[in-house]
Amino acid sequence: MIAFPVPGLRSVVVNGATLAYLERGVGGSSVVFVHGGYSDLRTWLRQLDAFAEEFRAVAYSRRYARPNEDIPNGHDDQMGPHVDDLLGLIRSLDLAPVHLVGNSWGAFICLLAALREPGLVRTLVLGEPPVLPLFISNSPTFRELLAMLLRTPRDALSVIAFGARVASPAENAYRAGDLERGTRIFVTGVLGSAAFGALPEERKQQMWENHTADAAQLLGADFPPLRESDVRRLQTPALLVTGERSPTILRRTLTRRLERLLPNVERVEIAGASHLMHEENPDGFNRAVLSFFRRRES
Repeated sequence: MIAFPVPGLRSVVVNGATLAYLERGVGGSSVVFVHGGYSDLRTWLRQLDAFAEEFRAVAYSRRYARPNEDIPNGHDDQMGPHVDDLLGLIRSLDLAPVHLVGNSWGAFICLLAALREPGLVRTLVLGEPPVLPLFISNSPTFRELLAMLLRTPRDALSVIAFGARVASPAENAYRAGDLERGTRIFVTGVLGSAAFGALPEERKQQMWENHTADAAQLLGADFPPLRESDVRRLQTPALLVTGERSPTILRRTLTRRLERLLPNVERVEIAGASHLMHEENPDGFNRAVLSFFRRRES
């Protein structure tokens, strides 16, 4: 087991998995922070204390993220069980209705949780969720690619370029057993080379400690289905958060589609930040999200 020097850890058993979590604050509404890939609950340490002044703030490590047990060899890390876990955690800790704050894969999990159980969710804060199923299937045919190019050529080129430059090379590296190369390709692709190079050493260590589940995601069944009609019917107030320096596919292509579909939505861009905006500019991120919560609770 990897050393995990974070004091105050607690754990809860949800759907047969033991999930580590941190909790701060005692009053007000509840906020749950859901991390993305190559991360664990440590990614939210700059949020917990800031939000605990007004809210009951909880950050947890999703199944297979440190310090939880690693993913078994050959296992497919699909998104569905993570949605089940999040909803189970909300119920087990008596947090509903809850503000959900997610980054990347965690933001997609938050969106799916709100679609499944809207009564448990007060608001959504979504940091660049990879909602690729709104554009294309997991194994697109030539006809599907052509239709997307004719319908929305700019978005189609963005999606195709990401697959060719990032997803496919990373998957190939993982299949060849080169986990370090696969991780470097993928993380650089979603952060940008400048943001990746600027990561502190302790953050890179967190990334390496959590890479096996992300390799399983790329090699597995990929994303669950998500239909435009599902998103259009979601009335939960949502804040879409992007990084000023995030890659185009995350900052524009995917987030813009969500912005057009969600009926009760706001959007904010975090200055000087990329995909890990809550880490790269925590003060700006915290101000934006707290302001959103206050407006929605007034």
